Amino acid sequence: MKKNNLIYGIIAAALGFGMTSCTDYLDKEPDSTVNPETAFKNFHNFEGFVEEIYNCIPDKEKCYWCTTFNWGEDEIMNTGVGDSHFTRDVDLGNFRNWYTNGQEWLMRSGSNPTSDNKFDHSLWPHAWYCIRKCNTGLANLDNMKAATKEEKDLIAGQLYFFRAWWYEELMQWFGGLPYVTEPLTGNGDLTMPRKTFMECAELAAADFRKAADLLPVDWETTIVGQQTPGKNDLRINKITALGYLGKVQLWAASPLMKNGAQTGGALNGKTYDYNTDLAKKAADAFAELLKLVEGGSTTIQLAEFDYKDIYNHEKTGSSTTCFSDIFYTTGQGWKQPGTCEAIMRGPSPDYNGSNWNFTKTWGTKIGSLVEHDNVIHQPTANYVNYAYGMADGTPAYIIENGELVPNDASHGGKFDPAHPFKNRDPRFYHDIIFDGFKYVNTTIKDDDPLKNQKFCGLYTNGQTRDEANASRTGYYTQKLVPHQANKFDGMYNWSGALHVYLPYMRLADIYLMYAEACAAMGNTYTQYTAANGYAKSAEEAINVLRDRVGAGHMAAGLDNHKFMDEVRRERACELAFEGFRFNDLQRWLLLTEAPYTEKYSQEFFRKDPDYDFSKKDPKDAEVTNWSMKLIRKRSFSPKHYWFPLPDADVYLYPEFTQNEGWN
Repeated sequence: MKKNNLIYGIIAAALGFGMTSCTDYLDKEPDSTVNPETAFKNFHNFEGFVEEIYNCIPDKEKCYWCTTFNWGEDEIMNTGVGDSHFTRDVDLGNFRNWYTNGQEWLMRSGSNPTSDNKFDHSLWPHAWYCIRKCNTGLANLDNMKAATKEEKDLIAGQLYFFRAWWYEELMQWFGGLPYVTEPLTGNGDLTMPRKTFMECAELAAADFRKAADLLPVDWETTIVGQQTPGKNDLRINKITALGYLGKVQLWAASPLMKNGAQTGGALNGKTYDYNTDLAKKAADAFAELLKLVEGGSTTIQLAEFDYKDIYNHEKTGSSTTCFSDIFYTTGQGWKQPGTCEAIMRGPSPDYNGSNWNFTKTWGTKIGSLVEHDNVIHQPTANYVNYAYGMADGTPAYIIENGELVPNDASHGGKFDPAHPFKNRDPRFYHDIIFDGFKYVNTTIKDDDPLKNQKFCGLYTNGQTRDEANASRTGYYTQKLVPHQANKFDGMYNWSGALHVYLPYMRLADIYLMYAEACAAMGNTYTQYTAANGYAKSAEEAINVLRDRVGAGHMAAGLDNHKFMDEVRRERACELAFEGFRFNDLQRWLLLTEAPYTEKYSQEFFRKDPDYDFSKKDPKDAEVTNWSMKLIRKRSFSPKHYWFPLPDADVYLYPEFTQNEGWN
């Protein structure tokens, strides 16, 4: 049988162990990379084998010069060069391009698990390779003769976790797959059929549970971890395993998995129809995790949202952690982002790689204000106006009959179309760049042609509304990359020490998934008490996040459907632009439904053309003729709930079948 990425990963010879580590402490014997008996004989050598798996975790945002990872209705690229990226392919329904585009993290040609180059890692080939490594390691646990029980547990726990984790990441995009649990050889024909998503989820959950039971809450408290104090941040632990145990069970409980891929999920109510038994299991796992966190058993905690200048992400002097540090750090010696909130990250040794060219793809290209490739990530107006509510916690926009409409006074809300940027959720001011925002802090000479770009002109036909070179939606975002990453402020220069990395999972996500799991069972207002004694209602879990930022609590008296809508809107706000939106719409059976298939700009004019943005807060400016204009409407069918498998892999053997609709 021929080999390709899939088959290479499943049956690759286990003797050529490359062992690039995510830390430097391991003292491997010279022949441990080629001799399996030596590689597995003690903890240090076995951990070297395991750590190559950490090295394989793709860096989503830096896996290519200009990459994309937000494929829901949340983002659109500029016309021209920007629209040549995979985001446009998704909008057009061309999902097959995921394995030929080369500009995103799912597939990179020439992926190499032993490389320390961020461009050499991607999901599909590395998943199969690492699953093979996990199975090989588990089969050789008994060869680790010179090891303590703690050391054996740490090795086994990491291997069980990673086998399940790579499957969980694959399953979100492709559905059920062959769940391989032993190191296959290259002899004979491969006939392993694809399992269903539910079957894979059950096996992954079992692996995550084993990992949670074997791994410590904090490596720093173990004898092994004490050998590398302060260098254990990236290691998989009990918190990580419990988080993914809950996540895979919540996915299995989802409307998509209970009801199957279909259109009309929003109209027929299927979007609210969960498997309540699996939702309870998910809530139990999240509750076990949150009990440990809130009990102080781990260093994981919510980062502080405490700013004296929120537009410039300048924290108060009393803050010890910072919300912005979850996503990027600057002036901290290239410290990897994540701070105290990250639960799952891969290594990011090429810190300055953030600037080639990720940090240069988020702002105005007019006159090379932001230098290099003419690619601009920008949030859609509909997503921003829907996700980011009002300061009192109420929505700014609501959905009526498949359309987004302002939640203004006529609808009983607080949104004011004459002051659309005023009294918004504090996260709006942290994440979003809007009209009048001071984009350049440094002085620009009066005779410089970019003088008029110092303050954003994001109104209709404004100086920052060029579809090819600036914003086509009326918004930018600085959640992941600060606005000072421009050629005048120079934050993306070497002196800025700007390092960007997106965690795969963080604590806020756990609160959100816990709330969703509880709401799926109908436990929206009564306290949900898990078997292990953790008690918080879905509403209380959401309000933990709103209290963190100083936003108003959820409204009381909502029915179950409206309550779930608010849980989902909170998720859209808190996790905006972090790469989760497409998969969320997918599992909620909303990917094919309006208004989630639409991308809009916002249109308006300044009421006072002479409003002095250098002296007045831009959020207070009054506008006229506020509206939203459709840019693009996506036409998806049920087949788009799953990405197609690579044709070359599907042709290998009959039992490895293509996803429905993609033949």
